[in-house]
Amino acid sequence: MPAPQSDLLQGTLDVLILKALALQELHGMGISRRIAQMTNGAFDVKAGSLFPALHRMEEAGWLASAWGESETNRRAKFYSLTKAGRKQLQTETERWERISLAMGAALGMS
Repeated sequence: MPAPQSDLLQGTLDVLILKALALQELHGMGISRRIAQMTNGAFDVKAGSLFPALHRMEEAGWLASAWGESETNRRAKFYSLTKAGRKQLQTETERWERISLAMGAALGMS
């Protein structure tokens, strides 16, 4: 039997990152761990996908960053949501709720 597919759908990574940062600032690998935790291990976001997304989202004004020290006493860049990021999280959450309801209806999962 094939392993379950855990590829991220287009646009999923952004909303997962925003949600992961909704409660507190985190460094990159902390975000990856939070996403795995939030999705019960369904999504394992690798650095090669995560860091370009973080950079893009920072450039869009959704995230702010500052250098700090990780729990392992290493220098790490910590990310937090900006006001625009919180607004984007709300917008993306509403969008995914609509998609989810539509897909559930289409698949007879009401």
